[in-house]
Amino acid sequence: MTQTHWIGGCQCGAVRYELLEKPTGAHICHCRMCQKAFGNFFAALVGLPRDKFRLTRGEISNFRSSAEVQRGFCKDCGTPLTFDDLGEDRISVSIGSLDQHSEFMPQNQYGLESREPWFNQITVIPAYDSGEGAEGVTAYAQRLAGFAATNRQHPDHETKDWPPKKS
Repeated sequence: MTQTHWIGGCQCGAVRYELLEKPTGAHICHCRMCQKAFGNFFAALVGLPRDKFRLTRGEISNFRSSAEVQRGFCKDCGTPLTFDDLGEDRISVSIGSLDQHSEFMPQNQYGLESREPWFNQITVIPAYDSGEGAEGVTAYAQRLAGFAATNRQHPDHETKDWPPKKS
């Protein structure tokens, strides 16, 4: 079966959206505005025509980061959700906010003037699974079960109600 829409939302589940066609133009942007908006070294975005983007739960809060761009986020948890160039008929969503996001590998990079000078070496630094470190399993690992048991993050699929009703 061919996928006809893609869904996503914020970390807390207050905002959910669907995309009525497959987004295109996956890219990362290193510009300083994107770094600040995402609280990260870059923003990963993919876009589609504005009329193919639909909110299914909640409302997106916006920050007008320039005269021509507004950036959408969840007011409750702060998840960056959209990049909206007001002069275009396209809207971009943060790739990480899509429930199924692995198929959207960035094809381009922009804002190279602000890219961290060490960015190209990031894949060669030591890497570990959660709870592990250079010396093996860490004390943090003992806390992972507690994090999982009290997880308030919305799952990567639609839910009828969120947050779940307490029994």
